[in-house]
Amino acid sequence: MAIRKVVLIQPRRDGRMMGKGISQPYTLMRLASLVPLDIPVEIWDEDLRALPIDTLGPQDLVGISAKTLLIDRARVLAERIKKQGTTVVIGGTHVTLVPDEVAEWADVIAVGEGYRTWPQIIRDFDNGTLQKRYVDEAWAPLDSGIAVLQDRVLEQVDEHRNYWTPYLEITRGCPRNCTFCTAIRVSGQKMRLRPVGEVVEEIERRQIKRFFLTDDNFGLNFRLHPEYMEELFRALAKLPLRGWTCQSEQMVADFPDLLALAREAHMDKFFIGFESLNPDNRRELGGKAKGNAERYRSVIKTVQEHGIGVVGLFVFGFDHDTFATFDQTYQFVRSSGLDSVSATVLTPFPATEQRTQLLAAGRILPHDTWEDYDTAHVTYVPALMTVDELRDSYDWLCRKLYSPSMIAHRSLRQLARHPLPKVPKRLVSAFSTDLGYRRAYNFRNNYANNALQPAS
Repeated sequence: MAIRKVVLIQPRRDGRMMGKGISQPYTLMRLASLVPLDIPVEIWDEDLRALPIDTLGPQDLVGISAKTLLIDRARVLAERIKKQGTTVVIGGTHVTLVPDEVAEWADVIAVGEGYRTWPQIIRDFDNGTLQKRYVDEAWAPLDSGIAVLQDRVLEQVDEHRNYWTPYLEITRGCPRNCTFCTAIRVSGQKMRLRPVGEVVEEIERRQIKRFFLTDDNFGLNFRLHPEYMEELFRALAKLPLRGWTCQSEQMVADFPDLLALAREAHMDKFFIGFESLNPDNRRELGGKAKGNAERYRSVIKTVQEHGIGVVGLFVFGFDHDTFATFDQTYQFVRSSGLDSVSATVLTPFPATEQRTQLLAAGRILPHDTWEDYDTAHVTYVPALMTVDELRDSYDWLCRKLYSPSMIAHRSLRQLARHPLPKVPKRLVSAFSTDLGYRRAYNFRNNYANNALQPAS
């Protein structure tokens, strides 16, 4: 069947904030850039507009990428789109974790990254030889120029007008194996690196001045690839960036020379996975955190002394957690000098060791949809607390952490570390992270059955 166009869809979740989207469809931008230039391609973000599904037909190929909490919405969209006679390919995290589940209702599933299989899917559709399942888990190296963003994709997405924070990827993969994390199952355990020149070229062509790295564990490269990090930081230091943020580990504090270069490269904040203040949870954390509060304080102090902020990431609901863990974390956040904080509930995502153990013990709560798998809902029976106790303890902590007074206190303390002339440029950054987490927590109570609403 001769292909008319390719449409890539991001299912709705966050909506708009002050007219702009929260989550940029960066993965779809990379996939759209793999579409041959002689084939029209469109990216539809359901958070930005109602989808013109009625315009689709049998000669169109639709791809929907969805993580676990969006897979139900993806299914609703797919069912509506198939009524147009249109073929739907489902890819993304959830499909990679549990392909057989999605294969029951999708026309085609794409397991893994898609750098190799997505172009093949397009060719097979065009030739009338489409298969039901495509698998790409070979973890392609990122040094071959794959999925360089096309200019037509950038023009269509118009990221400066439509989205708050541009996304960027520099590295992929994570050698850690935390029992609750999907990263190694989706991106592999080998760290892969994009060429520095390619990264710089993308930043300049997109004309972005700030960005958030989507890399699973960018900071681990301080230890694994220090020469690469030095080259990268020196290159970024030459760009007129206002700031950027990334996910990291505590060990970045052990590399003062790289921290200094990171600051010169306009690094704004590290999102550091402290995970838990309960040392009994060490086994679950894959070696990157040990519940040592004094070590955590030292890391925060060292990073901040290099002019970089610290956002502390904490997970609650491990088998050794009680209300005392929540209270201990609250006291730590108050006294440690953290710039911002993320508090999430342990979530047993598909295909993780955590879920396997909880299923074997009969502790997974029954569910008809995956919407509650957003790290803000309790989806299993805790070991030392009841479901209600875990939920109530989490609510108690979030109300305190994200109260206007605590957000203001952390933000003003952060601003006080900078020279007065730089404060205006830091104002948005100082408040935005905590406000974003506050919004994410509040969204839990407002989204009811969002995924199951009829598609356009």
